[in-house]
Amino acid sequence: MKATMLRPGLACKMDGKLYVITKFEHRTPGNLRAFIQIKIKDVMTGNQLEKRLGSADEVDVVNLDRREMEYLFSDNTGHTFMDSENYEQVTLDDDFMGDGKLYLRPNTKVFMLVHDEKPVLIELPATVELTVTDTPPGIKGATVTNQLKEATMETGLKTRVPSFIEIGETLKISTEDGSYMSRA
Repeated sequence: MKATMLRPGLACKMDGKLYVITKFEHRTPGNLRAFIQIKIKDVMTGNQLEKRLGSADEVDVVNLDRREMEYLFSDNTGHTFMDSENYEQVTLDDDFMGDGKLYLRPNTKVFMLVHDEKPVLIELPATVELTVTDTPPGIKGATVTNQLKEATMETGLKTRVPSFIEIGETLKISTEDGSYMSRA
């Protein structure tokens, strides 16, 4: 597959190792030739690295099994997911989940990418709904300016929200960068 056709979530073989593309960017700097900048994650070690490819470069893409999973709970052994088709459970550790664990509350549906019956990557939904558990009170009369304050969500995620948001409200949060989008 040509480098320009790559997208996040695709798996590819490079240098004899299996990688998953986590970020893709097509750059055209000034009077230089265009190139593709990708961030890839090594499936075996979890290491992330950036790679620059030419627009005409060929990449060996590997098909991954995409399974719908439901997040059940977290405990000291890890984060447990259940396959929606055959009800098998999979437990993943903190290193595998990374910051993704901050966007999951029980019964959230996600897609798990699997290669040779081994989980490779969790695809989170674009937005999640989380409840505010802690935030300072809003300042009266601060409606003219776009002031933001820090809020802690039920999963431990910290994000910046408008000053009118109060404890107990449910908000839509972007899983791409953890930013506040709207009230739910």
